[in-house]
Amino acid sequence: MEGQTVISFANVSANYDNGHDVLTNVSFNISAGSFYFLTGASGAGKTTLLRLIYQLHKPSVGQIRLFGQDCSTMTRDDIALLRHKMAIVFQEYSLISHMTVFDNVALPLRVRGVEPKKIKKLVTKILDWIGLGKYADYYPVQLSGGQQQRVSVARTIIIQPAILLADEPTGNLDDENASRLMEMFIQMNKTFGTTIILATHNKKLLETYRFPVITVENHHVGFSGTYDEQEEAPRKWKGPKPQSNNYFTDLSKQLENIGNS
Repeated sequence: MEGQTVISFANVSANYDNGHDVLTNVSFNISAGSFYFLTGASGAGKTTLLRLIYQLHKPSVGQIRLFGQDCSTMTRDDIALLRHKMAIVFQEYSLISHMTVFDNVALPLRVRGVEPKKIKKLVTKILDWIGLGKYADYYPVQLSGGQQQRVSVARTIIIQPAILLADEPTGNLDDENASRLMEMFIQMNKTFGTTIILATHNKKLLETYRFPVITVENHHVGFSGTYDEQEEAPRKWKGPKPQSNNYFTDLSKQLENIGNS
């Protein structure tokens, strides 16, 4: 699938109830396996762009195609199935407060009908990898902000989405947790081939991790090279050095086995 276009916008404009365009005449194609940072001032339209991709908002004009399918002709059931291939992570964590950490991470597997034994194995493995194995029976309110965000991402990773949209996921995190989170995203991209669009204001991330940039400005969307190519040579990341891990390779194999069982 790598190299194929998975997200395509053709002359897309979007507005809300006030009638003023948030985005105007936006056209671009994004290939499978890409990793982009998404930047722009607050209110510029970054979240609107992500909502359009995830089909939480409809364009006023123009065409959006996902995985080669024209979204304008889809029924609600079609869109629900399409979202099984995508995941979205918010700054606000979006965990279910009355469910434990284990149950929050297990939820998307249960929705897909995965048998309980396999769910237990996969959820236990991912919680151990993100350093929260001993918190499996805790509730979100009992965790720190960084821990809650890692649980939110674990719930995303476990379904192996083809497209991951992340809206300021490191906004409330310190350098250590931001670094850990970025490494998780990078390993998803490398191992699963997940297409990732990550919205951020964090210049350290932009300078440290060399991914191309999508900029939203004056209602329009532009593409450019890495942040340091636009500015100066990147400064050194002051958080901990990201550590490689074979977790994603193992998880990918297990998920493949689940799909074939």
